[in-house]
Amino acid sequence: MPSTTTPMLETYPKSINLDRAKLAATIDALTDCAQACTACADACLSEDLVADLTKCTRTDLDCADICTTTARVLSRHTGYDANLTRSLLEACATACRSCGDECARHADKHEHCRVCADACRACERACRDLLATMS
Repeated sequence: MPSTTTPMLETYPKSINLDRAKLAATIDALTDCAQACTACADACLSEDLVADLTKCTRTDLDCADICTTTARVLSRHTGYDANLTRSLLEACATACRSCGDECARHADKHEHCRVCADACRACERACRDLLATMS
């Protein structure tokens, strides 16, 4: 099923102060990352040595929450606040870097951590790319 992000942005009746294609790509990356982090945290809890994955589970859940919040804020444009958007994107990039690093530590043993690390890296890039376009 294709994403509805671009069609929704295209239907917004007013101007948007961000590149719509980059905005859509970022929202999709945020949503994908939040899903991967949530699933990775759940998979970590199912591993035999779950205690070894406590920090991974925590960073997964933090990253998922931050990505979800950022995607929701980026989906709203009425009364847009560039400073808030910038701060959220920076926080999200930081959370994605942290989670990606933590998951990468476990990627050789747990495939779910490898998949999650990749999603985090992609999301961090998308957040930074969108930040670079903001004036």
